[in-house]
Amino acid sequence: MTQPLDRLTDRLLQVARSAGAEAADAIAVRGTSLSIDIRERALEQAERAESVEVGLRVLLGGRQACVSASDISEATLSAMAERAVAMAREAPDDPCAGLADSAEIARGWDLAALELVDPSDEPSPAALEEDARAAEAAALETAGIFQVEAGGAWSRREMHLAASNGFSGGYARSSRSISAVAFTGSGTQMERDWAAETRIFGADLPAATEVGRLAAERAMARVGSRKPPTGSFPVLYDERIAASLMSHLLSAVNGATIARGGSWLRDALGQQVLPAHLSFIEDPLRPRTGSSRPFDGEGLPTRRRAIVENGFLTGWTLDLATGRKLKMASTANAARSTSQPPSPSVSNTELTPGTVTRAELLAQMGTGLLVTSLMGSSINGNTGDYSRGASGFWVERGEIVGPVNECTIAGNLRDMLRTIVPANDARPHLSNRVPSLLVEGLTIAGA
Repeated sequence: MTQPLDRLTDRLLQVARSAGAEAADAIAVRGTSLSIDIRERALEQAERAESVEVGLRVLLGGRQACVSASDISEATLSAMAERAVAMAREAPDDPCAGLADSAEIARGWDLAALELVDPSDEPSPAALEEDARAAEAAALETAGIFQVEAGGAWSRREMHLAASNGFSGGYARSSRSISAVAFTGSGTQMERDWAAETRIFGADLPAATEVGRLAAERAMARVGSRKPPTGSFPVLYDERIAASLMSHLLSAVNGATIARGGSWLRDALGQQVLPAHLSFIEDPLRPRTGSSRPFDGEGLPTRRRAIVENGFLTGWTLDLATGRKLKMASTANAARSTSQPPSPSVSNTELTPGTVTRAELLAQMGTGLLVTSLMGSSINGNTGDYSRGASGFWVERGEIVGPVNECTIAGNLRDMLRTIVPANDARPHLSNRVPSLLVEGLTIAGA
């Protein structure tokens, strides 16, 4: 019989107290996943995984330790608690470690409003295989595509968090996806590209044939790639990879980085970091979105907040410990795994969209690089110096003239973000809604 996760966390708290813990929190996670992969018109892999994991954090004053296990027997839970307390006694003292006050914890959230779980039955392996084969067949209909790797996947994950301060709560989330990678050419002239779609609700997915055709279309557009010229040019980050640019800002305002003094934005609180008409918002309560959650990894109620408002940096991303180090309140951004203590992390984000299409941004750019793929990275966390390998398309007089690869784009993130111009093409279902972004004056190293 499957044991409810709240009973597991309650039992972990009980054995932690018995072992001598002054305070503790416990997390239990149950997951099921199913994936089907098709290659060369044959079933390449079919996997199903089911697991239960538990984690326990104990505190003795400012000393803390975390332990985890995938065995949920009574003997293992008791051993976990004893081991954790013994480890905590030897841990360094951290005056900022500790649970939330009971008055701070989340209560009375509305899980139904978040729509995190598809109520439909688990899809059969045959249904996922049908998706994968349909995507593969659609891609192979495109002349020039000689091979396709396609897949269908489904997962459901439940978690429950409880703490000795009185917090107890949990939620589940589900996901279904279709993906395809298409190949064209041969030898050194081989090119590939991909397409993928993921939704909480399977009924929201586009047709598998659309995914396959898009992967093939993108791969064929890569034929004949060459190196672009070297020089200073504007760069347009395609919507597929534009969120990576904003992720560097998120890393720079993470409370753990700020507390270490290692961020290129460490002195920028209250200063302008984006154009004045742009805001960058986190909203963990957005319905039907993959990273939504009613409370964070320390049981604090989540809320919508502006990371950047009208261009100005408003605050850091904090959990309880980093907030205490910086003498600030937590922003309810703690993330928690079974084996690690809480750390700051964001959920859903959205950059203010622009008013023009990507095509109109290309016209505005004139001559430059449209980047559709990034690889490798060299980011200096202290200075914001930025360098990444890239491929995409060369643009002249606002029109794409051909594919390019084997180039590097470089600049400084502080300067780059202050000049971004967004398009209006962000996809609404994504957790990170960032449209295509035009950045002026980057250095391109190519031919």
